[in-house]
Amino acid sequence: MFLRTFFRLFTHLQLMPILESGEETLVGGQAVMEGVMMRAPHSYCVAVRKPSGEIVTEQMLLPRMSEQYRIFKLPIFRGIGTLYQAMKLGFKALNFSAAAALDHPSIPVEKRPSEKLWNGAVIANLVFGLGMFIVLYKVTPLFLVTKLEKIYPVLQGRIAFNVADGLIRMAIFLTFLYALSRMKDIYRVFQYHGAEHKVVFNFESGKPVDVETAQKFTTYHPRCGTSFLFVLMLLVIPFNALIPFDGFAMKLIGRIVLLPVVVGVAYELIRFAAKRRGSFLSTITAPGLWLQRITTKQPDDTQAAVAIRALEGAMALEKAQGGELVIA
Repeated sequence: MFLRTFFRLFTHLQLMPILESGEETLVGGQAVMEGVMMRAPHSYCVAVRKPSGEIVTEQMLLPRMSEQYRIFKLPIFRGIGTLYQAMKLGFKALNFSAAAALDHPSIPVEKRPSEKLWNGAVIANLVFGLGMFIVLYKVTPLFLVTKLEKIYPVLQGRIAFNVADGLIRMAIFLTFLYALSRMKDIYRVFQYHGAEHKVVFNFESGKPVDVETAQKFTTYHPRCGTSFLFVLMLLVIPFNALIPFDGFAMKLIGRIVLLPVVVGVAYELIRFAAKRRGSFLSTITAPGLWLQRITTKQPDDTQAAVAIRALEGAMALEKAQGGELVIA
């Protein structure tokens, strides 16, 4: 049970940019293990259904990065700050859901991992997950195109090289995503992802938020992290072409160093496209909605109920501290 939960945590970490809403908005969220995390402007709540069927929650105040540090109010920087906070919060919510998954009636208390062991496993998972990301999406595409350009001279040009690099990166991403979607545990995560989108749509519609109403909405949402990640992968291609190095090591370092800038620009494009539906930029983000056919699945009523519980918790805490529900 421990190894299975550890593996599920690892796969969730790889999917976190896809499952997380990447914008400071009125309401956003993320799917976690057997649950959903919902964010209000200044608070959040994660609701998880334990193996026993009980719904447990964790909620906390959440000051925005842009309110804590003025630099994150500026274009580009606000995207970096928002994504950093979203990933940090997402990891915390994931950790809570993983701990709830281990609270299984069939596992005696004395056989459950100690807090020290679990924390060590989580840190190891995080480090390994980050390394996996760099290997999959930075090292592998660069290595393959470096080899291919020796066979096909046409790839020696900087533009052609980086276009090929980008296509390989997207192929790896889509293959990895599809393979994970075939796993039973990940399929359930995608159902909770769909539940999160439906409940957010329900809230944004102004209609009473309940399971029956939420189930009438679509699972495809334009602010999903899937759209953000797709735009990010497109932007990486022209940005990588600007790196003035030819050696493998320097190209790799340049791409890693440049990533925060690309993240900031991608955030601005997604923000612009969300406010101007029908524009050229919104057309560019459309493939992200198509990809949600993989990353979101139709939830059942019990999953929608968990998402609603997370929203209610975040809204109650927001109201208690006098927060105003306004879009950033």
